[in-house]
Amino acid sequence: MTYDPSPSYQHRPPPPPPYAPHPRPAHRAPRRDPLGHHSDLRILRGAYRWQRRTATLTALGYFTLFLVLSAYAPGLMTGTAVAGLPTGLLLALAQLPVMWLAIGLYEYTARRRVDPLADRIRKEAALDARRGAGR
Repeated sequence: MTYDPSPSYQHRPPPPPPYAPHPRPAHRAPRRDPLGHHSDLRILRGAYRWQRRTATLTALGYFTLFLVLSAYAPGLMTGTAVAGLPTGLLLALAQLPVMWLAIGLYEYTARRRVDPLADRIRKEAALDARRGAGR
């Protein structure tokens, strides 16, 4: 007798009986996209971008205005404003409060827009990590 390696003669386990109860699958949370492709990251990047632009344009915009006035309006900058002080000196001294304003805007937008989004993404990442470790 010769050995026939065709699939029809190979040993296969018998199928399970039709009356066997199927094990219930464990309760799983609905699958979500991986965190790297999550829309919250795009929203967070946009909020952070807006925050940086607002603070930067506040500080640099005022400084640029000061430079432009110094270069193209020297008569205005050398004129006296209050109590014999030149206008240029007053505008230069006003840069410090404008910088404080820029810092305040940066912190305000961070607390109001960026930090809540970052906290939510951080919590979801921790939850995803726990789910991944439990598999």
